[in-house]
Formats: sequence, structure tokens, C-alpha cells
Amino acid sequence: MGKSEEVVRTFTNESLPDLDTVTLGALELFTHTDVPDVDFLQFKRPLVVGSGNAAVTGRLLFDDVDAIFADETSYVQKLSVIDSIDGAFLLSASGGKHAIEIAQFLAEKNIPTILLTNNESAPAKAFLPESNVYVFPKNREPYTYNTSTYMGMLLSKTCENPDTLITHIAEVVDPLIPTNFASYEAFYFMVPEHFTDVRELFKTKFDELFGPKLMARIFTFEQTKHAKTVIGSQDELFVSFGVENTLFGNEKNRLHIPLPHDCDYVALMAIGYYFIGHIQKQLPPYYKERIAGYIEETSTAFGSKMNVIVE
Repeated sequence: MGKSEEVVRTFTNESLPDLDTVTLGALELFTHTDVPDVDFLQFKRPLVVGSGNAAVTGRLLFDDVDAIFADETSYVQKLSVIDSIDGAFLLSASGGKHAIEIAQFLAEKNIPTILLTNNESAPAKAFLPESNVYVFPKNREPYTYNTSTYMGMLLSKTCENPDTLITHIAEVVDPLIPTNFASYEAFYFMVPEHFTDVRELFKTKFDELFGPKLMARIFTFEQTKHAKTVIGSQDELFVSFGVENTLFGNEKNRLHIPLPHDCDYVALMAIGYYFIGHIQKQLPPYYKERIAGYIEETSTAFGSKMNVIVE
């Protein structure tokens, strides 16, 4: 067991780890834990549905499939106007919350549905055959982090080597991380074009960890050419992943983070999350101070008990 994996197995409500530690813990988990083998091509035109970053993960998993993508607000409408859907993949780390009503709706419509989840006791299982449920391994993590959960699902498609990614982060990424993140009021991430959907994973993490306290913008290099830098700031750090940025932002505020030569979705997710975790370390603990109160409010909203630590 790796050092970070040990941390995520033992932390308490009073010692919540930062995102970089949880990311390394997830990679360490998958160095010795297999993920389910899923046939992502079993339907000709599947509906792929999930909430939040589960929806983003679905788009990444089915980037080479003629799929219809939806979330908790749009799946009913998609099914009402598209009659060529021959099956569904439902992604939900918990298999609860909105996944329950989605699974029930799909069952009532007699749409064959595959559930990808990390919860052996997922409530959504009640509406599906046992053979249609794939339970992925995960670490215990602070609520909303959902790092090992979706990383495992992506690994089932990309088959990247976690050991190689851990080495790249330690030897290439970590030495490049500055210690003055607190001096910036905004961050601009630039990612290669074919990783455009990963941008949403990063944006969600900024929202969860910093909310309105820190501005984050994430675009591809080509998107950046379209009026994204009309208004500049001396306090915005431009971080380019994989491709050197020689055009945008103040030259002294440019940072290049190299990616592995065979980089796929898990590599960029892990490197980006690790980087965001170091921003979290250097700023006030906004998330840690707020999450317990948020959990109380969310438990009321969903009508079920939720916890700061997701086991």
C-alpha cells in the first residue's frame, strides 16, 4: 500500500486530505486493484446518463461511440425525441440520489440499462438485473472529491499504467509546482484539443474546492484564440498542459506542465487534480471549513443522510 493510499484509508473529519493526496491515493489503489471489464460497444446507440462529473466521465468513455449524452435534467427529453436509442449506460458513484429515479424510469421504459457504480449496495440496483451492474473499486474520500471513483471507470477504457503516472507526477510535475499560488487571484488552464471534455472535470473541482473565492478558466489552445484574453490580469496564472504556451498571458505568469508521451484521459485528470490539490494546500481551507455544514444542507435537500467521508 502506498503512502497516500494509507492516508485516505485513515483520515478523519478533522484531518481531511487535500486533492493531490487523494489523487495519488487513487493511482496507488489501481496499481494493485483491477477494474471490471466492460463492453462499451454492446449497444449501437446508447443513452449515456449521469450527474455532475459522472456525466463528463460518460462523455469520455463513449467518445468513440454514436451515443446520446444526458444528465438528470435532460434524459427524459432525450428519450422523447430520439427513437434510435437501444440501451443505456447509467453512471453514478453512489448509485443513489438522481440515479435511483433514472434507473426506475429506464426500467419502466424497457430500455436495457448498464449501471456503472462504486457502491455494492447502490439503491439504483433494485431496478436492474444483477448482471447489468458493474461495481468499481474506490478509496474512501471526502465528499465531492470523487477521484478514485471515476478514475477507475476511465481506466477500464484507457488501460493506462498507474505506476507510470505516479512516476511522471513525482519526477516531472511536482518539481514544477510553484509555492506562490496564494499570490494569484485567477488561474487559466490550457489543455490539448482532444482533451476538451476533461476541462469540465477541472472546472467542477475548482467550484467544489474554492467556489467564488478563486476564479478559474479552462479552455483548449484553439478556444483560447477566441477572445478569452481580451481582459487580462497581472494576477492570473496561465498553466498549459502538454503544449508550451508562448502567446497568452504575461510571460512571467506562464507555467508549462508536460504530459506523458502516451497521455490519455486518466493521465490528464490525475495531473490536473494533483495540481489543483497544491493550489488547495496553499490557499485558506475553504472546503474543509465549509463541507460539514454543506453536508447537513444536502442531506435535507435529498432526504437522505450523507456524510463528509464517503466510505
